[in-house]
Amino acid sequence: MSHHIPETEQFYLTEPGPCPYLEGESERKVFTHLVGPRAEAAHEQLARAGFRRSQHIAYRPACQSCNACTATRVLTDCFTPTRSQRRVLKKNVDLIGNEVENVATGEQFSLFRRYLEARHGEGGMLDMTVLDYAMMVEDSSVETNLIEFRRRDVDSSITGRGSGDLIAVSLFDRMRDGHSLVYSFFEPDLATRSLGTFIILDHIARARREGLPFCHLGFYVAGSQKMAYKAAFNPQQRLTSGGWVKAEASG
Repeated sequence: MSHHIPETEQFYLTEPGPCPYLEGESERKVFTHLVGPRAEAAHEQLARAGFRRSQHIAYRPACQSCNACTATRVLTDCFTPTRSQRRVLKKNVDLIGNEVENVATGEQFSLFRRYLEARHGEGGMLDMTVLDYAMMVEDSSVETNLIEFRRRDVDSSITGRGSGDLIAVSLFDRMRDGHSLVYSFFEPDLATRSLGTFIILDHIARARREGLPFCHLGFYVAGSQKMAYKAAFNPQQRLTSGGWVKAEASG
């Protein structure tokens, strides 16, 4: 696969480790640091080549025996929600998202902890402290923002804000070609709302309103139940050895 990668970046390869998505497989990543005045431009170029960002690191899989991970992006202009996705939108019509600076708060961290304990009780992220959370949110060399979702009130149509308890949070990078979702979490006791799906639908709509062609969902992992939900947002493209190609609709 041939992609232009900035010549000034230095790339490194991790040691093999257990794959978190496919049992019995091992994973390796190639990564580079996003620092200095070129960070924003490098991030844009690397994203087109299938890299993702975590704090000041851009990375993508470099596994020897497996190519199940493929970068995925939704075409916002052509997107039409499915019947089940329209039901999710209807369930959450009482919520409104307000975009804020990428500054960590105690309220966010409390929700983050509840989410991890309910959804990822055995994951490594459960060990994250409030400082770790703040670094995840704030330690970025590119344009990064948060969306906080709360219930609508009588003034929401004027203020664009909700009120009451924090229901969900989405951390994302705004790129020249779209929104790139970094991490999201939500109130685990509200499972019937399908808040994970709602957050993605909200980002697709926001990117389209901003005239941005894509909503980047990260890696789709063929054979992983954890990542199967990403296939339901169509039309979408996935990065292959031949470039970005339209994926078959699913869900």
